[in-house]
Amino acid sequence: MDVHQHLWTPAFVAALRARTRPPYLDGWTLLLDGEPPYEVDPADHDPAKRETPAILSLSSPLGIEALPPEEAWPLIDAYHADVPYGFEQWASTCVSEPDPGRLAADLDGKAGLQLPATTLPDDALLDVLTAHDKPLFVHPGPASGHAPAPWWPALVPYVQQMHASWHFFHAVVRPRHPRLRVCFALLAGLAPLHSERLITRGGPSRGRLDRDFFVETSSYGPKAIDAIVRELGVDVVVNGSDAPYASAPETGLGAAADHAIRETNPLRLMRGDR
Repeated sequence: MDVHQHLWTPAFVAALRARTRPPYLDGWTLLLDGEPPYEVDPADHDPAKRETPAILSLSSPLGIEALPPEEAWPLIDAYHADVPYGFEQWASTCVSEPDPGRLAADLDGKAGLQLPATTLPDDALLDVLTAHDKPLFVHPGPASGHAPAPWWPALVPYVQQMHASWHFFHAVVRPRHPRLRVCFALLAGLAPLHSERLITRGGPSRGRLDRDFFVETSSYGPKAIDAIVRELGVDVVVNGSDAPYASAPETGLGAAADHAIRETNPLRLMRGDR
């Protein structure tokens, strides 16, 4: 199971091309606020070239979820429309004006809900998710400010967002939603590795780990995965590739860990402990 892939269907491409301001597609050139123009390779979005089973994710850095409802929903509906055979999908929703009733309907047949790390999660949306016993996937949101190099958004804003989200969910969201299962993309920006600094600055000491807070491996490799496993244990790490922008990493931790990360843990994320 790969819990993190991006695949743009014809309906979604058409919806992006129908726009005239960011986010939009000009042919196959993607225009976003805060990032340089990006030349999309159409072959990257051919489902026949992907490994399955996989869960598809809306690219939250596009900023779609935070658009006004009249702009967000046509894009979200297009993204939801034509999921290729062999794939599941994280549902997306408008966060500028949350609509719990619409989310409840959209969750039917979906793996769970994805939210951008740049938004404060709405309690009503999380209540719907818990009521449906489905997990949340936290993905980096839009970058902001000048990018001095093409790799800057992926290495600085995205990592910072995930780092902040990890700590916010522990401090604020978990007490309100004790049954919520959450998966943080890109190993939560390696935030779990800062536990020593957290403790020295007045945070909680190491104790019982939250087995319903998962971290996903995209864009990292054996060194980072090994460090996270040493801090959190292997049973909360799940396999994700971020395809087509990266590939699923080799863990270097042996067959038992690979089985847990690629098979057992994704199933537990989706279904809980049953």
